[in-house]
Amino acid sequence: MRLTRFTDVALRVLMRLAVVKHEDPPTTREVAATMEVPYSHAAKVVARLQHLGLVEARRGRGGGLTLTEAGRTASVGGLARELEESGDVVDCEGSTPCPLRAACRLRGALREAQEAFYASLDALTIAELTAAPTGPLLIGISSGPPPLN
Repeated sequence: MRLTRFTDVALRVLMRLAVVKHEDPPTTREVAATMEVPYSHAAKVVARLQHLGLVEARRGRGGGLTLTEAGRTASVGGLARELEESGDVVDCEGSTPCPLRAACRLRGALREAQEAFYASLDALTIAELTAAPTGPLLIGISSGPPPLN
């Protein structure tokens, strides 16, 4: 099972925001730079997370991104299901339909495996993903290099 880049970036953005001090919320551009993803991609991810109620975004002076309580306690498995493109692991009905599709047991087995993958992530929350050693690392990379004297 492989997650899309969109889901990967979304989880990393949520993890980054989970360690932010509320008095100093980062901008989308800052989060994109810290997570080493293109700003345009991060902006799309943030818009989706905001729509899901996981992130609050404020514009202007004193603005920035903050993680909501729903974002902090969100299930990683639930998020992956929500953010991933719906559909089967394999495309049996594509431009060249599989000749086995009428009586195939593989598609069902792959669906079960996909659900088992998500289920294994259901109990894990964003807050738990940022426990040590990840949280301190996120804080360290977010603060940037020390100033030159």
